[in-house]
Amino acid sequence: MGEDQSMMRVMEQAPAPSAGPGLHHADGSPVRVLVVDDEPSLAELLSGVLRYEGWEIRTAGDGSSAVRTAREFRPDAIVLDIMLPDFDGLEVMRRVRASLPHVCVLFLTARDSVQDRVSGITAGGDDYVTKPFSLEEVLARLRGLLRRAGMTRTSSGTELTVGDLTMDEDAREVRRGGDLIDLTATEFELLRFMMRNPRRVLSKAQILDRVWNYDFGGQAHVVELYISYLRKKIDTGREPVIHTVRGVGYVLKPSA
Repeated sequence: MGEDQSMMRVMEQAPAPSAGPGLHHADGSPVRVLVVDDEPSLAELLSGVLRYEGWEIRTAGDGSSAVRTAREFRPDAIVLDIMLPDFDGLEVMRRVRASLPHVCVLFLTARDSVQDRVSGITAGGDDYVTKPFSLEEVLARLRGLLRRAGMTRTSSGTELTVGDLTMDEDAREVRRGGDLIDLTATEFELLRFMMRNPRRVLSKAQILDRVWNYDFGGQAHVVELYISYLRKKIDTGREPVIHTVRGVGYVLKPSA
């Protein structure tokens, strides 16, 4: 069922989870998560937070599309609303598990009775959160499920790498081709967001929301300004890794 406005306000006001060391498969490929909810704004909000972990995300708005997407996408985990327009999340899980028996399932439910919670778990769900919930809680539960399932490992150390560009998050050091690059705190956060989403086109609105934590409205030129700062420090005299996608945003990708 669609969430009421008060629930959405709680979700929108919740602080975005801080990004920890990302989980990924042993071969380095990203974790795949399917978000299933018939409320588009909620699905988009959850997807954005999970993508910030560097995970690959797909969404579905009803049971039929959820089952179809799961069979094609083969997710490691599903964030699954119990109440859906056609058939419920329990049935979605049953059908998906027929072909993906080890997929982790985190139920979302607006119900808060003990019986409803027990039904989801006894039917085979791995965990649940009750609406309204914090984004941090959903992310923490997913991380826990994936670790316990033994399908993922944590990146060694806290180093991000895109081509010859590296970032040590703990030491807050950035190097390009081994050369140390001095960044301000804001430049560092902007670059970290881009390095956590390599090859993904990021809009100015997404960057503003994640790096500055609020919408500047008509002052989106602040993103252009800081992108220009980063380019001067990272790309000058080298093959560029920061690219503009005209009319859309910016993308960080290794130089050819």
